[in-house]
Amino acid sequence: MSEEYIPFHKPSIGQSEVDEVVETLRSGWLTTGPRTAQFEREFREYVQSPCALAVNSCTSGLHLAFAALGVGPGDEVITTPLTFCATVNTILQVGATPILADVRSDGNIDPRSVQERTTDRTRAIVPVHLAGLPCDMDAIWRQAQSHGMYVVEDAAHAIGAKYRGVPIGAGDPISKHFSDAVAFSFYATKCLTTGEGGMVTTHDPALARRMKTLCLHGINADAWNRYAEEGSWYYEVTACGFKYNLSDLQAALGLPQLRRQETLLEKRAWIARAYTDALSEVEDLVELPHEETESRHAWHLYIIKLKLDALSAGRNEVVRRLRELKVGASVHFIPIPLHPAYAAHPGLSADHCPKAMQLYRRLISLPIYPDMTSEQVHRVADALKSILKSLHKQVAVSAMVGR
Repeated sequence: MSEEYIPFHKPSIGQSEVDEVVETLRSGWLTTGPRTAQFEREFREYVQSPCALAVNSCTSGLHLAFAALGVGPGDEVITTPLTFCATVNTILQVGATPILADVRSDGNIDPRSVQERTTDRTRAIVPVHLAGLPCDMDAIWRQAQSHGMYVVEDAAHAIGAKYRGVPIGAGDPISKHFSDAVAFSFYATKCLTTGEGGMVTTHDPALARRMKTLCLHGINADAWNRYAEEGSWYYEVTACGFKYNLSDLQAALGLPQLRRQETLLEKRAWIARAYTDALSEVEDLVELPHEETESRHAWHLYIIKLKLDALSAGRNEVVRRLRELKVGASVHFIPIPLHPAYAAHPGLSADHCPKAMQLYRRLISLPIYPDMTSEQVHRVADALKSILKSLHKQVAVSAMVGR
């Protein structure tokens, strides 16, 4: 029997998720209600943030934060080129100008490049914790504080990640540095999933109230609270808002995921260690990801970097051969300057991020998800090793000499 295809991702859904969703269906309350409120409470506790708002995507969380902070036309917002398009789209959607800073060797935004891109129009910085590895937040917070800028973290990959021993979203209790807002993703491929969904946290109660109002059409009261008491039908629209709320059905899926998040993260970390151990024998051909001692990697992604000078073919060929061997692989991310939609924006030029553009050519993301078996993990590693060894330039030279 031929080996089955190993997909790039498979969501880890257990009986507890099924039971919670079924119970919600039977409750009769499907849209935003008591389970969403419970999800927000438990998420606040998990990430150690005083305020959390459940939304229908991380994208919505970013947009709400910018809108509630008053970021808009005339403002510049600095972010990374190695991110999903949503990060830049939300900056554009509030009328601000996105500016790209370059990245460090680990793919995260480089604070030194942020400093170089900062002008008197810079209103905010948006670091992205690529793959679940925390950015150098202390340097970013210091820069923001010295220039009077907001920090809005794109933590789409970073649920469960820790910076200096505390969860992403908690800030730094010792230095008293906090981001203005932190947006998390619960998309199907993420470490915690609600299918579609997200959460935005903040340490500022006033900002939390503004985001909450904007989240549901600008209405000044929760629908489920308004109808909890007979006759409590009255509400007012106090702002021009959006339709960004998370439903109880989605929250029902997220609650069991949140409660077993540490177990899921432990499995991801085990897979990452297994990959690193297995691939260490080809470190002359590939650079492996690492976990910094001061931080906890969430391992949403396991991203390798090919050493192209040692290989006779590039990244695309490696991905193609992996798929021939029934292994799913992907690339995170196609840099922002390579997308046609942003060609007209001078702040998004590839000239601003040469390191990111060079790094992109080397990146491959391997499958990593809790339902992977040990056999599957080793199949992926063995497939990659065989491909890299066959493409090693020394092998090609030896073959030519042999002829």
